Amino acid sequence: MGAYEFRALDDRGREQKGVLQGDTARQVRQVLRDRGLSPLQVEAVSGSGARAGLLGGQGISSAERALIIRQLAGLLGAGLPLEESLATVADQAEKASARKILVGLRSRVMEGHSLSAAMGDFPRAFPDLYQATIAAGEQSGRLDAVLLRLADYAEQREAFGRKTALALLYPVLLTIVALAVVTGLLAYVVPQITGVFEGFGAELPLLTRALLAISGFLSRYAWLLALAIALVVAAGWLALRVPAIRFERDGMLLRLPVIGRLYRSAETARFVRTLSILVGSAVPLLDALTIASRVARNRVIQAAVEEAAGRVREGSSLNRALANTGRFPPLVVRLIAGGEKSGSLDEVLDRAADIEEREVETAMAVFMAVLEPALILVVGAIVLLIVLAILLPIFQLNQLVR
Repeated sequence: MGAYEFRALDDRGREQKGVLQGDTARQVRQVLRDRGLSPLQVEAVSGSGARAGLLGGQGISSAERALIIRQLAGLLGAGLPLEESLATVADQAEKASARKILVGLRSRVMEGHSLSAAMGDFPRAFPDLYQATIAAGEQSGRLDAVLLRLADYAEQREAFGRKTALALLYPVLLTIVALAVVTGLLAYVVPQITGVFEGFGAELPLLTRALLAISGFLSRYAWLLALAIALVVAAGWLALRVPAIRFERDGMLLRLPVIGRLYRSAETARFVRTLSILVGSAVPLLDALTIASRVARNRVIQAAVEEAAGRVREGSSLNRALANTGRFPPLVVRLIAGGEKSGSLDEVLDRAADIEEREVETAMAVFMAVLEPALILVVGAIVLLIVLAILLPIFQLNQLVR
């Protein structure tokens, strides 16, 4: 029995999409007709059809992936067969995209494929890390334990990303609101108020005239400014698609005085955490390094990991290979050296990732504690200048009246 993705029309002419299991596409069409639907398209999503069809390009969020892996681990640990576990998790899925992917996985497993091979048909939903780790768990007979480690890993990544996003949320919102308020004052409020004083023929103060010039530019050329910003953003986005330019950009980010160290710690934590889950799941070290290098978002760090993998292939130890790149903190390198000597590399990698993540969280907290009042002071200073530009003509007018 295979899985088939369908598009059909209901009795009101609305399009319905989903996945059904059946022996043939003809049987699935008949099932759709029995449900009062008019089938438009029925395609197999098992085997090669999964790669060619729509499902192979679908993805799920990291939170959904963590929940799916956690539920699978619990069901397998309770002794349920894999195909029954997949069916149960599919029934529990809230989103249609996740349900479709799980039905496709179950179909592949029922055809005799392993779970890791089935996940290979859905690369956007289950990256190489998940496929390699689960394959190692299947070979060792510890699939439920490996799935639990994967669930922990996914949840830790999700929690770390959420903390970072929440820390940046307030400054970003404050900046957007401040720009909107200042632009509104300059474009609409300042010209209307100062225009009253120009009728008296008195010369306006320098600060007021400067703000009027800025206000006039915004009123007349706001569209041109918006177009210029859009062009710069588009040009930057296109430039970053060139590997050499993106490599240089990533290297520059790592060289920044304070932010560079924070950025390096975050990238190191992501790499080390990924390497830990792979090594702990009995994935060979060279394969683990290759997969972990793809997790790094920074091209310079990615190249450093690939260079280290080459040195390990030649017989070097992991700690020396990483140290020779000069891209990783000395503390992490020394911890890895201790883990290699004691034979507990996965545990030491986990500990190193915890240390780096804690350092990032502490630095982010300090950075935000300084940034938030600094933003408030800058916005207050700008508003004060605008208020002074409005009040100065009033004071000058009072003196003329006297």
